[in-house]
Amino acid sequence: MNRLVGYFLLAITGSLMYSCYSIKHKGSPIPANTLKGKSFQNITLETSLKPFKKNDKAYIKSVAREMFTQWSSLLRHADTVCIMLWTSDGSEILNYKGKQNQPLEWAKYIGNPNTKHAVGSGPKELSLHERAYLYMENPPDFTCNDLRLIIHTLKEVGAQVTGKPIKVGSTFDPGPEFARSDFKYKKHPEILLGNAMGTKSFVNCYSVLNADKDSYAGFPKGIPANTPFGRFFGRQSYHFLKDMGFDYLWLSNGFGFGMEAWSSKGAIFDGKEFDAGKLAEVQAKNLEFWKIFRMECPRFQVQTRGTNLSTGTDLARDGVDLRGIYKGGFNLLPPPNSPWAALDGDFGMELVGYMSRISELPDNRYLFRYYTHDPWWVNSPWFDRYGGEPHDIYMPMAVSRIDSNGGVTLPTQLNFLSIDNSFGNIPAQVPDEVIPHILKARYDAPTVAGPFVWVYPFDEYHDWTYKQKDRLKEVYFGDWFIRQAINNGFPLNTVISTRSFNRLMKSKPGYFKESVLLTVVPDAGSVLEKELIRFVENGGKVMIYGPADHASEKFLDLLNLKNISPLEGEFQIQTDLQGDQLEQPYPKKMLHQALFSAGGIRTLVKDKSEKTTHVLMTAKQGEEQRAVLWSRARPEWNGGKLVYVRGTSSSSAKNEKLLTPDSPSLWATGPLYLRYALQEFGYYFLLEKESPAIKSPVLTLSRSNNGFYFSGYVPGTTAKQVFKFPQGAPLLTGFETKLEKGFSTYNLPTAWHKECRVFVEQEEGIVSVKETYPGDATVSRRIEIKGLKNAVIRVFPDDGITKDKLKATPGSAYPWRGGKIEVQQAEEEFGNSYLLKNVTGTLVLAW
Repeated sequence: MNRLVGYFLLAITGSLMYSCYSIKHKGSPIPANTLKGKSFQNITLETSLKPFKKNDKAYIKSVAREMFTQWSSLLRHADTVCIMLWTSDGSEILNYKGKQNQPLEWAKYIGNPNTKHAVGSGPKELSLHERAYLYMENPPDFTCNDLRLIIHTLKEVGAQVTGKPIKVGSTFDPGPEFARSDFKYKKHPEILLGNAMGTKSFVNCYSVLNADKDSYAGFPKGIPANTPFGRFFGRQSYHFLKDMGFDYLWLSNGFGFGMEAWSSKGAIFDGKEFDAGKLAEVQAKNLEFWKIFRMECPRFQVQTRGTNLSTGTDLARDGVDLRGIYKGGFNLLPPPNSPWAALDGDFGMELVGYMSRISELPDNRYLFRYYTHDPWWVNSPWFDRYGGEPHDIYMPMAVSRIDSNGGVTLPTQLNFLSIDNSFGNIPAQVPDEVIPHILKARYDAPTVAGPFVWVYPFDEYHDWTYKQKDRLKEVYFGDWFIRQAINNGFPLNTVISTRSFNRLMKSKPGYFKESVLLTVVPDAGSVLEKELIRFVENGGKVMIYGPADHASEKFLDLLNLKNISPLEGEFQIQTDLQGDQLEQPYPKKMLHQALFSAGGIRTLVKDKSEKTTHVLMTAKQGEEQRAVLWSRARPEWNGGKLVYVRGTSSSSAKNEKLLTPDSPSLWATGPLYLRYALQEFGYYFLLEKESPAIKSPVLTLSRSNNGFYFSGYVPGTTAKQVFKFPQGAPLLTGFETKLEKGFSTYNLPTAWHKECRVFVEQEEGIVSVKETYPGDATVSRRIEIKGLKNAVIRVFPDDGITKDKLKATPGSAYPWRGGKIEVQQAEEEFGNSYLLKNVTGTLVLAW
């Protein structure tokens, strides 16, 4: 009875509190967006028609209500809400006759319905890629009128449940997935130029149609011979979207971005050589598609999936002019992160593709997309691919771009593929488990540049591709090299384009004073060269990678570098950098293939007697030797430092879609040494593991509200991670660490996301950090640190916390009156941080 009375009083109290709030704010509702300025412009729920298992108005309305209700705790943080309908494979657009009672061929299948095997037939051992099944017995039939009803219902019910404007999008996929397509695979196979799922399996955006006498909505008298696909598709899209009540169109699986969506090869690169002679034609055809399409379908916004690769790779292998598409005024959103790469644990590919494509934007909008279910292939990534682990939430959501004014740009749109599974079910467990991680990642999203910033050569790669075609190898190499570096533990998640960097340095030259920049060798006489030199000479820290064949004498002098005759093939390597600790050590031989690594190695230190240059790694082939990694820091640079890494991709083109990394048990992994090179700036990210065959953890490191946020993926959880920064050893809040020779060590789970506010200088001991209750109305946070022995502590409190607001007391007993420890301002190079010396035992920090 007492408990019931308590619940009753609690309910009454809550009601009164709400009433008081409403009175205080003159009846205004509680603000819907509470993400501290990090709410989303739009959140999109993607779904097939499978959940609508009955073609009945009441049933359709109940399904729609359940969809929005399940995600409502997240949707409150959006300005608008979208439903993206995977109605079919896009052939519903191609086949549209303009008749509302036209039967709808829809995605009611599991597997590939466009094979030689009829749906539901064939030997049992056939895979889903070889045949398809109906997702349920007797699935409902739909017409275009039924689709209109579903779209109308989604908008009506969505507005009721969320209180937000609701938009609905249509989809087009160029491949054989999702639904049967006689248009693609029987009537018009001439449009199939891509080979992503077998020979001639994908529609190419710049293909041309043969004549067709059938009547279509946009072509009532038939399709004339040699009609560009962009014209036909654009006109059909306009009629279909308008008539059905759609608001936008999603182009899937690389459509609109070249010929090959998933492969490391394409129209320009066949895995053996680059055919630069095709570039002008391919570039013109691709851009012409967008122009023609937009002439026919000018009104509706277009959202894009893009390829599974990156800007530089797409340029060099397939001639994809992303800059031209972005600048074309085509009213499109740029491609998001690829979920496909992360499903295979290739976070390097996902993050490189993501950052390279958002370094420049058509406007200020871009997407983050997360893979919860697959409505076609009987997998629900949240459950089976990711195992309920949120690594593919926290790491890509740690990514941010810096604009030319120094603003930190976060994704404005959030998409979920999809909210339904292959059987048309919409299990509430997925949003219940996923939403807290999405919100946590957004609350902790970057507010400033991270410790390591990729200055991405977006313009340079386009200029080199189309104006200096002998540099295609260089364009191809760069992104693959960084992909491998990230997969081997290099913590990279902040990007700025060279264009924005050049502008930002003119207005805010000290903007990156707390970061290490990573970029390519600048061209002779370029603005980038001028700004990098000025940055380093004024105390900046820069890592340069790639060949230096087009550098000026001035920049070569800055690096103390000279080029001689190139070498490729097998090298013996030697390094003085502190490496990972393995029971079975990494190989000491490295394979450098010129085709995949921007030519041969031809770099040496120009003046070996120059005392500010330190050679850190060499590669030897017979009697010949090349320097491949060194650092330089001259006294007159005011603390500035350069590290040069020639780099090798340690990958090759085999039968797989992506470049295949060299076996780490047989060959040294060249991009791994980019992580080691951070030691020159005081950053140590080291591992202890059994053998090279155990995959290395992947890591992102961002800054938010003056804190450091680590997010990671650990494919082999037996590996131990070892850290030390210039500020000291990082202490992760909520964890214990064993300090070893001044390094903090951690055995971390498969997916992890942790804040760090405290760094320690202490040789040995077990130290723990935990959040404790504030215990004081004037305190917002209180952190307890145990196990200190004559330690030096550096603290990074929230933004705006000054020295007089930071309280440091010894002991852990409430009410923390055990005295005070002197707090000093820490070194200027570390930004807003504070220093405490000679601390032993337990320390409690409060602000």
